Amino acid sequence: MTVQNETLAQQGVILTTEAAAKVKSLLASEGRDDLALRIAVQPGGCSGLRYQLFFDERELEGDIVTSYDGVNVVTDRMSAPYLGGATIDFMDTIEQQGFTIDNPNAQSSCACGDSFH
Repeated sequence: MTVQNETLAQQGVILTTEAAAKVKSLLASEGRDDLALRIAVQPGGCSGLRYQLFFDERELEGDIVTSYDGVNVVTDRMSAPYLGGATIDFMDTIEQQGFTIDNPNAQSSCACGDSFH
């Protein structure tokens, strides 16, 4: 895992170079370059809060936007306190494939890794 812009760790979400490359690839396959990767926290899951990752074209008041290798990562102002310093990575191994979130603010998480408290 390679982390870019480590000084931004306390200000927002961190996107690794591997995750940024995967996001760029997904956007290219969709033929879109106008979307940002939005990460949000919503109530749900067995531990209380659930992550949501999705592409979004909206700009909401209070959004925190950070750019990594041309990929904009957006966090809404309500989710930001739960996600400051969280790292989004992309794994592609025989054991695991997909985006992962390492969140130093999570006090605990569920066994399936889908939600946190």
